[in-house]
Parts: sequence; C-alpha cells; structure tokens
Amino acid sequence: MSSKPQPLGSKPQPFLRRALLVTVLGVLAIPFAVPTVWMVAASVKPLAEIFKAPPSLWTANPTLSAYTEAFSFQPFARQYLNSVYIAVLVTLITLLVSSLAGYAFARIRFPGANALFLVVLVGLLVPSEVTIVPLFQMFKQAGLVNTHWPLILVTALAAPCVLATFIMRQFFIALPVELEEAGRLDGLGRPAIWWRICLPLARPALSAVAILTFLTSWNLYLEPTVYLTSPDLFTLPQALTRFTDAYGGEMWNTQLAAATMTVLPVLIVFVVAQRQFVEGLAHSGLK
Repeated sequence: MSSKPQPLGSKPQPFLRRALLVTVLGVLAIPFAVPTVWMVAASVKPLAEIFKAPPSLWTANPTLSAYTEAFSFQPFARQYLNSVYIAVLVTLITLLVSSLAGYAFARIRFPGANALFLVVLVGLLVPSEVTIVPLFQMFKQAGLVNTHWPLILVTALAAPCVLATFIMRQFFIALPVELEEAGRLDGLGRPAIWWRICLPLARPALSAVAILTFLTSWNLYLEPTVYLTSPDLFTLPQALTRFTDAYGGEMWNTQLAAATMTVLPVLIVFVVAQRQFVEGLAHSGLK
C-alpha cells in the first residue's frame, strides 16, 4: 500500500528540526570558538607572524618553543601546581560544607530556618571588593599573608559556597521524603541518611557544584594579587600577566602558550562532566 501524502501545514520531520537546530547552534558557537582556536593556533606561531598583515590562522612553520619558554621564563610548573591543588582543595571543602548545609536547610525543620537561609543568600549580593580590605587585615594579623590559606578559606566559605548551598538545598528538596523515612525505619540517623542515601542520589548536583567551584577558584585573580607577593606562590591567572620582556613588552606567543595550557584542564573537566552538570542545574530549579 502506498503511504499517504503528508498534509499541508504539518510539522516538519524530526530530522529536519534537528538539522536546523544543530545549524543554528553551530552558527551561534562561532563567536565563542574562534578566539580559542586563534589562541591555540597563535601559540605555535613565531612571534613575528602573530600580528602580520594580512592575518592568517595557521602558520607554515609551527614551533613549540613558546611552550618550553613558558616554563623557563618563570616557575610556571610550580604555579600550575599551585592552581591545581588550591582548586581541588577548595572544591572538596565546598562540596562538604554545601552538601551538609543544603541537607540541613532542606530536611531539618528548626525555628528561623527560612530567615537564616535568606541571610545566607545575602552573601551572593556582597561583592568581593567590599570585603577584601578587612579580610586582608584579618589575615595579616594572623600571619597568613603571602600564603595560600586566604585563597582557600575565602573561596571555599564565601560566595561560591553560598551558591553551592543553594543548589544542594534545591536538589535535596526535590528528593522523595519516603527515601528518608525508609532509612529511619532501617535505624539510620541524620548523618547516615545524608551519607548513604542523599549523597549518592545527589551526584548530578555535586557535579554541578564541583565544576562551578573549580572554575571560580581556577580563574581567581583579585585575591592572589592582594595576598601573594612571591612568584613561587602565584597561581595561573597571576602568572599569565608576568610574561613580559626586558622592555615591558608582551611576549605574546609565550603568553598564549601559557594561556592554552591554562584553559585545557577546564575544557577537559567540563567535557567529561557536562551531562552531570546540566542535569544537576536542571534538578536544582535553575534551568
């Protein structure tokens, strides 16, 4: 039997809709992808070819000398390690604190819970520039200036942790109450319910919190500039501004090579965990 012709005014086929959507998203992604592609391509160009006219994206003589120079010009490997371990430590602390606080605000009923949660959310409205001076005085009196402790404590317990607490609270509110009741019937207390039931189910929200917190710590610039003075203690955003020659001119190829190495871990982390990231935001009421 012959198939009936598609009536006029019917919806387009799913394949056509998907192809149109991919085309539109591809066009919209061009302004975001071109700077990254140019950065990577320019990092393997000789310095004289980066700003030549007419401009070209690729070079006939690629070289990796800028990458080796990035490590010999300053202690870039040490600075790279500083950013990695600070970002990982801040992320772990934020995951612990936000999951505990989010569970408490979502599941434990106590007088003034909503008012206290609003007070916590006010932390998102306070710019870091407002608190940087009193915090500097406090850390100076404690003898922690020119150490990594201010970068760890301020980032792990400030605005990123507030946002993480909000995400975790929204996720825990969406969990069925019957799961917690079943845990109580099995003799589990609050800590065991949080650890054995809620946290395993909150993997999407934890992934979203981990990515957001890691990015915040990885890109931190103001606080390292204020608290750190020794090049061995610098983090990557601070180190990227130090690639200048004896006359104060920018070493563009070396700086772009260092920037490429700085961006790659973030891209890898996001590509690996992007599905959990999107799912975590959707389940937290932020979609």
